[in-house]
Amino acid sequence: MDRPAELGSFLRTRRAGLRPEDVGLVAYGTRRRVPGLRREELAQLAGVSVAYYTRLEQGQSTGASDGVLDAVARALRLTPDERTHLGNLARPPRTGRRPVPRPPSARPATRRLIAAMDGVPAVVLDLRFDVLAWNPLGHALIAGHLPADAPEHPGDRPNTQRMLFLDPHTRELYPDRKGEARRAVSSLRVVAGAHPDDRRLAELVGELTMKSGEFAALWARHPVRRCAFGTKSFQHPLVGSLELDFEMTRLPDSGGQCLLMYGAEPGSPSEAALRLLSRETGAFHAP
Repeated sequence: MDRPAELGSFLRTRRAGLRPEDVGLVAYGTRRRVPGLRREELAQLAGVSVAYYTRLEQGQSTGASDGVLDAVARALRLTPDERTHLGNLARPPRTGRRPVPRPPSARPATRRLIAAMDGVPAVVLDLRFDVLAWNPLGHALIAGHLPADAPEHPGDRPNTQRMLFLDPHTRELYPDRKGEARRAVSSLRVVAGAHPDDRRLAELVGELTMKSGEFAALWARHPVRRCAFGTKSFQHPLVGSLELDFEMTRLPDSGGQCLLMYGAEPGSPSEAALRLLSRETGAFHAP
């Protein structure tokens, strides 16, 4: 991944999203050649020279201090996730060739854990959003049209990002299609910024950019947000509408693997639908 280009793109999109009046500056005249703040206005707010900020935005200044990055982040009104992303992109690139990592796998203990989660859809993802394992209800919820053993084939594992943008079955699963797409790209941006030298991650981004105009348009806007919890709506082909809470927990000492779990409000129609899905798909374990 081209780190200087990504840094420049990120800074330009955030600068374009601010107006002078948003940050207490006086806008003289009515015609402006660029959307949002000018570089000199942003540099003034951050307390750095225009030349230095220009080099930073053009990817020509590596190793900026935390103080400078904090000042730029404040001037751009970045969120904490965006500030972390800025720091990742502004770091000097690593030198030397890095070995290609072997395909990861879920630990046996993790597999036993999710298998014991009766009534809770659970999925284990690696940092690239490849599915490493799922329990029967997790499989039934997000990818019942795929073979249950699909995660066991490292060369052709399901990938939740690829499924969302390229798989027609998955596209129909989310009524809030636009919101789910924004959430997915925002999460992928966070990971890509933290792992800019990951070849397989870069290949995933390249594939989605080439094959999905929707993904390419969202990626160009450079959204950045960790989506570790919240609520998702589903329109499942077997049980209909579900409103489920989700939590994504990072697994310790796993190379970036996460455990994604879903749950319904007790006594809600969604809980009843989830219980029905368990029975319809054989994911229910009778006591």
